[in-house]
Amino acid sequence: MKFVVTGSLGNISKPLAEKLVAAGHSVTVVSSKADKTAQIEAIGAKAAIGSVEDVDFLTKTFAGADAVYTMVPPNFGASNWKKYIAGIGENYAEAIHASGVKNVVNLSSMGAHMPEGCGPVSGLFFVEKALNALEGVNVKHLRPGFFYTNFLANAGMVKHMGIIGGNYGENVKLVLVHPTDIADVAAEEIQELHFRGKRIRYIASDEITTGEVAAILGKAVGKPELQWVNFTDEDTLAGLLQAGVPDEIAKNYTEMGAAMRSGEMDSDYLKNGPTTLGKTKFEAFAPVFAAVYAQS
Repeated sequence: MKFVVTGSLGNISKPLAEKLVAAGHSVTVVSSKADKTAQIEAIGAKAAIGSVEDVDFLTKTFAGADAVYTMVPPNFGASNWKKYIAGIGENYAEAIHASGVKNVVNLSSMGAHMPEGCGPVSGLFFVEKALNALEGVNVKHLRPGFFYTNFLANAGMVKHMGIIGGNYGENVKLVLVHPTDIADVAAEEIQELHFRGKRIRYIASDEITTGEVAAILGKAVGKPELQWVNFTDEDTLAGLLQAGVPDEIAKNYTEMGAAMRSGEMDSDYLKNGPTTLGKTKFEAFAPVFAAVYAQS
């Protein structure tokens, strides 16, 4: 079969493309960077170099595909991040319609039921809406939890301040996921194509509290006393800005953290989440965090 994978060689797209190639499929990987061509070809895929903001490019790339995996690449320079994310969703929908693609596996997020109040994830609400408006196209929205890899940004905090924290709430249970578990689900869905109409599938690898996150990561870096500190939204925003995060991005991350704290972000997950979790537990991620910690 012929598949197109957007997202270049990211944490999900690369292992997904590798799995599809290994299964004998023809795979095209979309990247905005020409210097990724050799790496894409090295895993046995074809490179399509262009921008997801270019509908004509997307249409030509999608043409003839049995299915397309869509995701919105990060753009930390966007002046309106939610609007940018929603716009890429509209581009995908237009290109899918024009190219005649009939099957889409779309990377969304837990919390995408929220049209507002959930930072960048609220942008994904509108991506889902744009894809759901396509007639005669089967779409499976993957809604993973909070990525393990997001905690890598806290390595410097742990090392230099001796704490880890966020505005997610005190001893709140987090729905977490490892990118490779997402890739496994995406590979399953795009190859089997059993879904019809518009469907949602939640993905999670582990469900643990913020206190357990601190304990596991603290043990991994030799700080067994490490505690989770709950920050206010104001302190979270100020800390992100001080770290050099652009104002628009910092505001959106803070908003998402508040949605996690309130419980609204995972409210639909709790009603419709998976009966089984992914294979990669949070303890397995701890050595990766420790390696980044050592270099921070």
